[in-house]
Amino acid sequence: QVQLVESGGGLVQPGGSLRLSCAASGIIFSIVDMAWYRQAPGKQRELVARISRGGSTGYADSVKGRFIISRDNAKNTVYLQMNSLKPEDTAVYYCNAAQRVPKIDYWGQGTQVTVSS
Repeated sequence: QVQLVESGGGLVQPGGSLRLSCAASGIIFSIVDMAWYRQAPGKQRELVARISRGGSTGYADSVKGRFIISRDNAKNTVYLQMNSLKPEDTAVYYCNAAQRVPKIDYWGQGTQVTVSS
């Protein structure tokens, strides 16, 4: 059974930093692409950052230069370092694991990030 468990969310002031972690189990972590999505109240879920199994990364324009995604295959964990946080970054952040063959998406339960003074 595949499990993705996020941690690291919380309340932070504008300009602050947080690091999210997502620990995966029940999956061959090194062969899946990983990503972070977020969903703010009343909005659709959106892709924040992704990292391929080979280590290639991509970011939403809104977080480029502020967020960094990384992975540690030895620990079956993906991270999202979030710097210079803004109130508009407030959302529930979800970890995603994308298996290519067969094509299956796995999701974590989400972790709340609130940016407010």
